Amino acid sequence: MADSSSSSFFPDFGLLLYLEELNKEELNTFKLFLKETMEPEHGLTPWTEVKKARREDLANLMKKYYPGEKAWSVSLKIFGKMNLKDLCERAKEEINWSAQTIGPDDAKAGETQEDQEAVLDLGDGTEYRIRIKEKFCITWDKKSLAGKPEDFHHGIAEKDRKLLEHLFDVDVKTGEQPQIVVLQGAAGVGKTTLVRKAVLDWAEGNLYQQRFKYVFYLNGREINKLKERSFAQLISKDWPSTEGPIEEIISQPSSLLFIIDSFDELNFAFEEPEFALCEDCTQEHPVSFLMSSLLRKVMLPEASLLVTTRLTTSKRLKQLLKNHHYVELLGMSEDAREEYIYQFFEDKRWAMKVFSSLKSNEMVFSMCQVPLVCWATCTCLKQQMEKGGDVTLTCQTTTALFTCYISSLFTPVDGGSPSLPNQAQLRRLCQVAAKGIWTMTYVFYRENLRRLGLTKSDVSSFMDSNIIQKDAEYENCYVFTHLHVQEFFAAMFYMLKGSWEAGNPSCQPFEDLKSLLQSTSYKDPHLTQMKCFLFGLLNEDRVKQLERTFNCKMSLKIKSKLLQCMEVLGNSDYSPSQLGFLELFHCLYETQDKAFISQAMRCFPKVAINICEKIHLLVSSFCLKHCRCLRTIRLSVTVVFEKKILKTSLPANTWDGDRITHCWQDLCSVLHTNEHLRELDLCHSNLDKSAMNILHHELRHPNCKLQKLLLKFITFPDGCQDISTSLIHNKNLMHLDLKGSDIGDNGVKSLCEALKHPECKLQTLRLESCNLTVFCCLNISNALIRSQSLIFLNLSTNNLLDDGVQLLCEALRHPKCYLERLSLESCGLTEAGCEYLSLALISNKRLTHLCLADNVLGDGGVKLMSDALQHAQCTLKSLVLRRCHFTSLSSEYLSTSLLHNKSLTHLDLGSNWLQDNGVKLLCDVFRHPSCNLQDLELMGCVLTNACCLDLASVILNNPNLRSLDLGNNDLQDDGVKILCDALRYPNCNIQRLGLEYCGLTSLCCQDLSSALICNKRLIKMNLTQNTLGYEGIVKLYKVLKSPKCKLQVLGRPLKPLRPGQVNRKLKTEKETQNCRLSRRRIGPLETADQSQAVGARPAAGLRLRFRGLGDYAPPDQ
Repeated sequence: MADSSSSSFFPDFGLLLYLEELNKEELNTFKLFLKETMEPEHGLTPWTEVKKARREDLANLMKKYYPGEKAWSVSLKIFGKMNLKDLCERAKEEINWSAQTIGPDDAKAGETQEDQEAVLDLGDGTEYRIRIKEKFCITWDKKSLAGKPEDFHHGIAEKDRKLLEHLFDVDVKTGEQPQIVVLQGAAGVGKTTLVRKAVLDWAEGNLYQQRFKYVFYLNGREINKLKERSFAQLISKDWPSTEGPIEEIISQPSSLLFIIDSFDELNFAFEEPEFALCEDCTQEHPVSFLMSSLLRKVMLPEASLLVTTRLTTSKRLKQLLKNHHYVELLGMSEDAREEYIYQFFEDKRWAMKVFSSLKSNEMVFSMCQVPLVCWATCTCLKQQMEKGGDVTLTCQTTTALFTCYISSLFTPVDGGSPSLPNQAQLRRLCQVAAKGIWTMTYVFYRENLRRLGLTKSDVSSFMDSNIIQKDAEYENCYVFTHLHVQEFFAAMFYMLKGSWEAGNPSCQPFEDLKSLLQSTSYKDPHLTQMKCFLFGLLNEDRVKQLERTFNCKMSLKIKSKLLQCMEVLGNSDYSPSQLGFLELFHCLYETQDKAFISQAMRCFPKVAINICEKIHLLVSSFCLKHCRCLRTIRLSVTVVFEKKILKTSLPANTWDGDRITHCWQDLCSVLHTNEHLRELDLCHSNLDKSAMNILHHELRHPNCKLQKLLLKFITFPDGCQDISTSLIHNKNLMHLDLKGSDIGDNGVKSLCEALKHPECKLQTLRLESCNLTVFCCLNISNALIRSQSLIFLNLSTNNLLDDGVQLLCEALRHPKCYLERLSLESCGLTEAGCEYLSLALISNKRLTHLCLADNVLGDGGVKLMSDALQHAQCTLKSLVLRRCHFTSLSSEYLSTSLLHNKSLTHLDLGSNWLQDNGVKLLCDVFRHPSCNLQDLELMGCVLTNACCLDLASVILNNPNLRSLDLGNNDLQDDGVKILCDALRYPNCNIQRLGLEYCGLTSLCCQDLSSALICNKRLIKMNLTQNTLGYEGIVKLYKVLKSPKCKLQVLGRPLKPLRPGQVNRKLKTEKETQNCRLSRRRIGPLETADQSQAVGARPAAGLRLRFRGLGDYAPPDQ
């Protein structure tokens, strides 16, 4: 009966007749739907046969695997999903006619009728998924690595499937599920491929099924071309009519995922104010508004976003997003790159040579993480090797590599020669590239290219040369074959430019070399590689190669222009850390021009570099060797030697270790090759044993002129034996700072042996926070007696205790002790320690500076120190007793001693409970004519305006007082008014006044302004952390404009101005800067001769600001 039924329901060739009416595209769609709707019992239906079947074969397959009416039922469902209503209606008639012929008792026809009605009203997202599958279906089963990148690109993305699965997982740190995920990576690394795979996997039911009901894909190139529309219309292009209104779908945004692919290709400014953005998905707006509203979570705030962008535009995207989660796609791993190279080259010796050459430059090798770049690199290197060329030189820099690649595109192949562009065409192409890089435009439309001077024939010519390619999906849309190709031609633009006259009014913004030179990878990441290529093209060999390739003339006049810009930069007020020397060294390394590097760096006496990658060490070592005028080098070397240590056990990575060692040796050789170098700072560096050996070997070189060596926070693998030996051999080394380095008592023992040696000339030794104990003090004491050069010793923040100080004091009392400055801050001292120090101060004739800050001395300890100060034999000039836990009772002791002391000029009593009464007692002495005190620090002494009359009297009557710091005291406006009355007197000699955090408001600014006009000696004043308000600040700025005001440094309150007042303030500030730029800065108050304030530090949390230099903290003493 089954056969009979089948013949009735499905006449011979019945389905074939329907399939014949489908065109080719519809037939493929039918097959995809058939794959989707295969029933479990027919799971063995061979999809490979269905996929390649012709119409007749497909009909037979369905008849075989769907017997009877089931084949007809499945076909009806598919016709319904495809919205082929005409075929469905005719099918109904066919079913009805067949049912009448067989009879009403056949229930199966009724069931088929019900199935058919259900099919015509799906609305469950199935058809949308099938449309998406049809659009995004990609072959992911290619395994070969031997050909072009498309042969392995999908395999690379497949390994990142796990990454896709976990993109929206709950953050283990915050416990929150990210709503916005940014997938960033280099151009061509596979971001688009990966998110397209995500869309396909979702449509096939393999990804995000429990998380997102619908996924919508939006592409930057396509969006660029769209005009005004609603957001609902924007996402409706793939939406089937049978699924119901799109508005109903987006009414439940929490179940929606929007994938915005290629954010970097969106030509939108995204400058719309948030209040102007749109919330309604059905209202029509410019597409830029829609995208901005979606990204900034004004529209559909509950929806999830997955955004892809290049690394160069991630900062621009970050400004739009809130609470986003970044994931970087790294591309091909090192193993994958090695595997590809060895499969690309049949000759394994060639493969080994190429791999080794590429690895020699981390920048070049990292570029090969991008599949297309890896393939292009192998292709051009293979061509070069076939001609007998040296690939080692080609892989030396990124510019050399891309010069080789670009040249290979115009090399005759198989007798054919690609057409060369003329000079005008080449210049137009380079101008398009340069303008695109500056404006972050990477997609060009035909009308844009025409406006920029590229004709249709020009574009065709560059397409034939594989420089430009046409987008396969979007009409009249062009891109450079890779971002690096665009960056290379952008750099060539500057080499082809005819003239570089200064102040040329026709000069375009992207032609400004100064702006390009001052750009940084943080602020302008999109310019970084173009700048590197530009410097690389200063190499004469590169220029000649390109001139031969393009038969054109390139100019090297830009060299002198760049040197002028470098000179301006070198003479600027920027600090070494702000200049970004590492980026500059990357660019200079590209030139491989030693003479140019030497010229470019002649205006920079100091450099500061953080070396945390092999490439950093490579470029720094190369450039520093040719910086002949350097006096100071500050390096922080981290990770590099740690990686070397980890890899030494692996034979394959022995080359890495050798290369690192060689570069470090080159860098350290600067110590004896640069006759001007005087200071080396290696703070916070992680150096292994071999690195330390190389450093000490160079320190002992007879031509090493280094005077100051800072090795703060460093671990010494073999203790301090080597550095101790260096101190004996290097007669120029006078300053050694080992702060924070865990040298311990044993390390100090080695240092003390060196100090006792007559050849050691060390004058300053800083051992703060070196984990020292009382057990090292005997060695130090013996060294102090034997050393004839050491005059400064800092032992702060070590647990020496009173017993340790007792041993030190034995040396201080010895007549052969030459020490002049000693810091024992935070060493666990008490009153007992002061007894030893007191005796030492009386007998010692050389000690002039003593810091005892952060020790619990109490009033008893201060009394002992005061007793010593009374003695005529005491020669102490500076005493720091900050945070020593004493009260106003100590003021009595100090007052008595200061009357008799003739040597003390600097006294720091900050952060002690003196109060007004204590200060009044001290003021009785301070205003005495015999008091020689010049610098007085009373920060945080619990003072009020009640003591200000006494302080004003000191200001008027003490002709020696130059610096007074009253910060962190509740003086208020009334107190400052009293002080200002004294400042206005002509016999006031105060040069520096600290009023930070004194509870001041705008009410005191008139008095301050008047004092600044009248006082001819006050040059520095600190007003930070006071709420002076806009009105108060304006009054002060007006005074700064006056030629009568001699103030040079003003620490100002860090308060924002009201809207509408910014321009006026900036104008005033600019005028002030123009008036006295050479002698006035806005910034922190400094104590008089800070070098004399041993161990003195600002109050905790104090942050100061210089105009144009940001936060600034006074250096440690």
